[in-house]
Amino acid sequence: MSIKAKLSVSISAIVAIILMLNIGIYHFSSKQELQANAEQQMMNIAKQVAVSVESSEKAKRFMEDAIGEKLRMAAIAVKNRLDPDIDNVTNEQLVALSSELGVDHITLWVRTEGDIVAARSSYPKEIGASSKTWDYWYTAFNQLFDHYNVSIAKGQRLANFWSGPINFSSTDPDFTNKWGYYYDGTTNYMINPFIDAQIFLDFNDKVGSGAVIGKLAADHPDLLEVTGFDPQFFGKKPIIKIKNGQPVYNLDVRDIPFGTYEYKDTYVDSVNIQLALGDNKMHTIKKVMNGKEVMRSFIPIILNKTYVIGLTFDLSGIKDSLNRQLFVHSIISLCLVVMTMFASYFIAGFMLRSLNQILYKVNDIAAGNFGETITIRNKDELGTLASRVNTMGTNLFSYMTQLKNSATELQSMKQYLESFVNHTADAIHVADLDGRITQVNKAFETMYGWTRNEVLGKQLGNVPDAYKREYREIVRKVLAGGSITDYETVRYSKSGALIDLSITLSSVRDEQGEIVAVAAISRNITARKQTEELLRQSEKLSVVGQLAAGVAHEVRNPLTTLRGFMQLQKQTGKLSPAHLDIMLEELDRINFIVSEFLVLAKPQAIHVQPIDVVDTLQQIVTLLDAEAKLNNVQLKVDKQIETTMVLGESNQLKQVFINLLKNGVEAMMDGGQLTIEVLPSPNNDVIIRFIDEGNGMSEEDLQRLGEPFFTRKSTGNGLGIMVSKQIIANHKGTLAFRSTLGAGTCAEITLPASGRP
Repeated sequence: MSIKAKLSVSISAIVAIILMLNIGIYHFSSKQELQANAEQQMMNIAKQVAVSVESSEKAKRFMEDAIGEKLRMAAIAVKNRLDPDIDNVTNEQLVALSSELGVDHITLWVRTEGDIVAARSSYPKEIGASSKTWDYWYTAFNQLFDHYNVSIAKGQRLANFWSGPINFSSTDPDFTNKWGYYYDGTTNYMINPFIDAQIFLDFNDKVGSGAVIGKLAADHPDLLEVTGFDPQFFGKKPIIKIKNGQPVYNLDVRDIPFGTYEYKDTYVDSVNIQLALGDNKMHTIKKVMNGKEVMRSFIPIILNKTYVIGLTFDLSGIKDSLNRQLFVHSIISLCLVVMTMFASYFIAGFMLRSLNQILYKVNDIAAGNFGETITIRNKDELGTLASRVNTMGTNLFSYMTQLKNSATELQSMKQYLESFVNHTADAIHVADLDGRITQVNKAFETMYGWTRNEVLGKQLGNVPDAYKREYREIVRKVLAGGSITDYETVRYSKSGALIDLSITLSSVRDEQGEIVAVAAISRNITARKQTEELLRQSEKLSVVGQLAAGVAHEVRNPLTTLRGFMQLQKQTGKLSPAHLDIMLEELDRINFIVSEFLVLAKPQAIHVQPIDVVDTLQQIVTLLDAEAKLNNVQLKVDKQIETTMVLGESNQLKQVFINLLKNGVEAMMDGGQLTIEVLPSPNNDVIIRFIDEGNGMSEEDLQRLGEPFFTRKSTGNGLGIMVSKQIIANHKGTLAFRSTLGAGTCAEITLPASGRP
């Protein structure tokens, strides 16, 4: 794809992204705004419903109160027209009075033992009816009989009169009535005129809250349902009464006093009703119900009691409006993108004419033609670029000439380096990151015994098991960018023999600076190691000779004890078990001292293993204790670390410890205490300090300490410290000295703990 096309596509893509972001932001903001408007609309509708319900309830209460007063007047008229004794009143009289007073029926109630029953009535079905199961109605009847007035909250209360709420008739549930009850104590019965209340229900449907809800639904097509919830009864088991054998859901205990409830979710609605009542605010939820995505709002209102109005709003109208807006904006954006693509294509072509000239020049340069020049007189970036390309062509011609000369020199240098690598006495081999050999020199073949063809592309695998862990750590350090110089170790040759080597490891990097291989230079130090071993043996023999007197003295003490017990045996002819135990202990002590002396005296095979430093020091202290006491020196081992295990060769470390202990003892001519401290270092190594109370050393002697044949002792050879330093270095540790003239000397050894990699 050409740059012109790429520019056109890129600009069009940027415009498309901007337009898409604009559409997305507009779509989101419009959705939020429409939903907010819908919620506000619901709030307004809820207020209208609340006002209409309140007005309807007031009108209905006014009508009920008016009817209640009429029923009271009718009851007073009945009282004045009838005999105060129920026995003197007939049902026919009540029928005549009902017609005369304009009520539907009249019933007379009398109190019996544990009940209040209908004794006379113009409506035959009422006669014999019991009120004992009528809840608060029965309470109101008893209050009238007892106090002539009623105190319960429900219904209409007047002097000597109570009218219950409109409800279904208990004797004929097909009818809803309005009842009035009068009793002033002048009769032995309670007067109960009542009328048909269907007019009130018709009023609610045609003029009241039902009509208002129907009109709101017609004015708002997206309003699916208006529901009036009574929190006192909603979500609870309906109170169903059996009246004249029929189950009846009384009007005064209904959970939905007005509106409809087709979109049902009783549990969720109960929760939201309680939330709305709790903070007295509208609560809105969205969900799919009856196959539609709806928004439901729950708004608390307070009339004669607290209700919650539930409004169900169809969200499909909002979605349709948003989809129409999205479609229109998408079409407009698509047209703008197409226009942008064509316009940017032609503009890019005009702007890239100069760039094409530069491209032709660059192609000539790539082909090796540096003579052509570009003529662009623009003062913009392309003009500057053309000038730089012309300069680049001139410089490249000069650089090419220099590169040819450098290539000749590099070829000569390559031949020289190859000659150097192949003729050096040090073995050189290169391995990739997986350890496979990629290059070796002739010295490698001579030193290790493998030919080039035998090892190329293979892993060498000549590291002894005891050194593999250490070798992996070294390779990890090199791969991290470090280098290893003069690392002394051993390796197997092809024949299986061990070779003492000094190895230098470094990383090989590619042009990007990434490590791609590891180069190793190996130098055979077997001869040097043999020389060092001879020096160690010479120093060891010197130490053994010096120890002889101390060992003889140490052995003489238990021998004296044994001789004494033998004389006792000769005189008495018997020894006690306790004496025999002491003799055995003394023999064991002689055996231990002689064994340790022999271990130091004879050559030992090198065997690297974990060593307990404290146990080794205790053995050395036991061996040198006699000599120390001869010089009035006390030996003390102070352990300040839990783990005292190091990895090394036991006899070599003993040689170092004996050397340092003897130096410390000999330095204290007037006696004193030689302290051996074992403590941890900050990086968890093991530190052993030999601290004497001798005369110390001068700064000049301290600097020369460890030089071959340097000593201030008349019987020394000057090799002890040098050999000790070499042994500690071979154990990957350090040996350092601190001394102050007249204040003693501290020799400090640091060895890696055996648990540390």
